Amino acid sequence: MATTFTEKQEALVKESWELMKQNIPELSVRFFTTVIEIAPQAKPMFSFLKDTDEIPQNNPKLKAHAMKVFKMTCESAVQLREKGEVVVADSTLSYLGAVHVKKGVIDPHFEVVKEALLRTLESGLGDKWNEEMKCAWSEAYDQLATAIKDEMKEERAKADA
Repeated sequence: MATTFTEKQEALVKESWELMKQNIPELSVRFFTTVIEIAPQAKPMFSFLKDTDEIPQNNPKLKAHAMKVFKMTCESAVQLREKGEVVVADSTLSYLGAVHVKKGVIDPHFEVVKEALLRTLESGLGDKWNEEMKCAWSEAYDQLATAIKDEMKEERAKADA
């Protein structure tokens, strides 16, 4: 399903991503701290959080996972603008679908991640954050989440066959 994602929305996401990239280690920790604050029951879903009472400050897996969430959302914004839809390599999308199904991810979890992403962006961007930027990141994330959820449905259908 094609969507209209404006040039300005794409620019807002790209510009804010450039500012955020400089601070990924801190923002990664903030992002996962927020996920766990919103949904403590999600903690065991992340291998790097399972056996710890606190969010590890220097965990490379945590940083890599948060970086993927930020980066894929940003890339989805660019694709929405260029192609009118999120295009993730089939193998990547298939892998994401399989992993999310295996981990027991359900639709409400995507909302938790979205809320954590938006809160992290807001705190990371400070006074540069505004409603327009929030809408652009929200739309980019929603489209990416939909692509992953569609793949999860296919993955479950394969498992049921």
